[in-house]
Amino acid sequence: MKKTESERVDGVIMQYLREFGLETPLNEHRLIQAWDTVLGPAVSKYTKELRIYNQVLFVTVSSAVIRNELMMRRTELVSRLNSQVGAQVITQIVLR
Repeated sequence: MKKTESERVDGVIMQYLREFGLETPLNEHRLIQAWDTVLGPAVSKYTKELRIYNQVLFVTVSSAVIRNELMMRRTELVSRLNSQVGAQVITQIVLR
């Protein structure tokens, strides 16, 4: 038997996720999981809640000092988080 039109498994899985509208929620979950990796444990222990709505990451931070530092680095954080996931998942971060 001759192989014809073979495809890579990862391509088939991504096509399946796109068809059923599951790619965006998966990427959002991956971005939230990447928060600890990108910012490290020192910052993540002051983070209380992370959620994404309309490509905006809402973050609740318990320390005013950490919140101020993150506000100054928002643009950098958006690009680092998106590059960690490998897709444009968020466009901005709102800190509370």
